[in-house]
Amino acid sequence: MPTARIAVVDVDGTLVDTNYHHAVAWYRAFRSLGETYPVWRIHRLIGMGGDQLVAALGGDDVERRIGDRVRDRWVEEFDPMLGEISVLPGARELLVALRERGHRVVLASSGKPQHVEQYLDLLDARDVAEEWTDADDVESTKPAPDLLQVALAKLGEPADAAGVVIGDSVFDVQAAANAGMPAIVVRSGGFGDDELREAGAIALFDTPADLTAALDDTPLA
Repeated sequence: MPTARIAVVDVDGTLVDTNYHHAVAWYRAFRSLGETYPVWRIHRLIGMGGDQLVAALGGDDVERRIGDRVRDRWVEEFDPMLGEISVLPGARELLVALRERGHRVVLASSGKPQHVEQYLDLLDARDVAEEWTDADDVESTKPAPDLLQVALAKLGEPADAAGVVIGDSVFDVQAAANAGMPAIVVRSGGFGDDELREAGAIALFDTPADLTAALDDTPLA
């Protein structure tokens, strides 16, 4: 595979350790509105945008009845956890290493704007990433390719630019495939290696630090 020019990097769960916080926040939000689902089922959907998660978990009827309310409650449940969130090992160093190799770096997040701002501060990433996205930039989130296409557009790059997606979930891999890009995955999403590879991941690493150490063996050399 030819060397890429652009690294489109997911934030939630890939650079900052948020996946299990999200799962608990969704559990509490649903339960507060009379719908209780096992946390493991919710976790299996983390990485999918909130615009799609409600129907994927509870069906179209639940989306019609409480979709907007449960999304609002999710924010209320998640916000108090922001102070607990930490950066995953080597996250900022990965971004720096990508820039040092001459790649353009854009952070592709469908998180709420205030959450993305918090993550940028945690990562000290404003001087490393050229651009970043948030939920206000797209109508359809992962596994739709829209977020990745917007990320490329923010760099002034065409939709078929040579890029690689770095993510942590099967939904990142699927979105990358839908956008015509390969995907490298860190295991912090909690998905199995077999399902990540089946979705199309070209390489798997435990942490951003491990990916940094192996960059020369990837299209992001």
